[in-house]
Amino acid sequence: MARKGKDVRHKVILECTEAPGTSRYATVKNRRNTSGRLELKKYNASLRKHTLHKEIK
Repeated sequence: MARKGKDVRHKVILECTEAPGTSRYATVKNRRNTSGRLELKKYNASLRKHTLHKEIK
């Protein structure tokens, strides 16, 4: 049975803040639990270190 209304989980893209355009990750988040923008530390292969990645639309 199909759900009515908006889907709770939706796709987001995380982009590196130190060197924009060099590293992007795709993930999903739950809109009910995380209403704000997502920020995670992820690995940037071009910089060879973990950097802060923020959600872009």
